[in-house]
Amino acid sequence: LIIHEPDPKLSTAENILHLLRADGKYTSLEAEILDIALVLHAEHGGGNNSTFTNHVVTSSGTDTYSTVVSSLASLKGPRHGGANIKVSQMFEDIKAHVKDWDNEEELTAYLDDILHKKAFDHTGLVYGMGHAVYSISDPRADVFRAFVKQLAQEKGCEAKNREKEFKLMSDVERIAAELIAKERKIYKGVSANVDFYSGFVYSMLGLPQELFTPIFAVARISGWSAHR
Repeated sequence: LIIHEPDPKLSTAENILHLLRADGKYTSLEAEILDIALVLHAEHGGGNNSTFTNHVVTSSGTDTYSTVVSSLASLKGPRHGGANIKVSQMFEDIKAHVKDWDNEEELTAYLDDILHKKAFDHTGLVYGMGHAVYSISDPRADVFRAFVKQLAQEKGCEAKNREKEFKLMSDVERIAAELIAKERKIYKGVSANVDFYSGFVYSMLGLPQELFTPIFAVARISGWSAHR
């Protein structure tokens, strides 16, 4: 995957783009949004799965390498660090089955099928929606959303119509929140989390899906180290 040598003058985000692109080039917005993604994924409290794992393993008195490996094993799970891959796969499924993305009735019906285990992976989960702690909103997603829209506009109509895809994501975010709140009778609100948009960003940046979780880990190691 790596094409070029790392450049010590570049930031981590710039080096990721520089290393993985044949021409080593990227726009300032691309570098900025990847840097923002790394910052937002670095940490958001000690209660998340991998950071909790970090606390538990650290308490045994083991070394840093063992602690990080344990945290990485936790992060790999599809309901934690691998969540943005599930979101990406879910949207590919939605795009394949919803003929008119602008038809809210058709989109709502398919999301309802996902919620009732009739579509996608039959788990009843709308990936990227909801969080164990955040209810009114995930502040990371709130920060990220505006930059995601800018990047979609910059990409314009390349191989894929990224602006149209962003609108689909915005519609799914709104409709899914309404459906989940209605169907699940939960006591707290439901909102999109940061994983809802991060996979879409990485896709627009041309990053291979195999690197989505490792990039999350690159960011989160700083948070684990701070907790440790």
